[in-house]
Amino acid sequence: MADSLNTTRRALLLVLTTALAFALSGCSSPQPAPEGFQIVRLNGVDYTLELVSDDATRTVGLGGRESIPEHGGMLFSFPNARMRQFVMRDCLVDIDILFLDASGRIVATHAMTIEEPKKDTETQPAYERRLKKYSSRFPAQFAIEIRGGLLETMTYKPGDKIELDLEYLKSVTQ
Repeated sequence: MADSLNTTRRALLLVLTTALAFALSGCSSPQPAPEGFQIVRLNGVDYTLELVSDDATRTVGLGGRESIPEHGGMLFSFPNARMRQFVMRDCLVDIDILFLDASGRIVATHAMTIEEPKKDTETQPAYERRLKKYSSRFPAQFAIEIRGGLLETMTYKPGDKIELDLEYLKSVTQ
């Protein structure tokens, strides 16, 4: 009988220890973002966004990418807030964009669709002119691009705030 009681106690102790370990693992602090990325919470989900903070990478953006990870995309950071226009230059997938002001508040959102590729007979300036322009409508210092179609599943509207590490972003932006 004593052996049966000890076995029951051990089993109970094992179950409680396992439950405690699982509970504590949920309390750990979030993983830091890999270098060159920022983790941004959108609609309660952490997105690991490539940080785009200089002119060369801003021009390319997601152009040429064949896919965007489900919880991935890009975070564009500019040196100042002003009217912005984005285009779907060389983009192979639909992209949703959120334009944010200097405090991280949404000023505009768009569902951007794939454009016809540049034709061999088309000059670069002619190609650029025909691309649809997606405007921030108001001064924006940041933009977030995510996989097309995700924005319609979210509840964001202009004026909503997205939490960003503003000081860090401003310190690394060129």
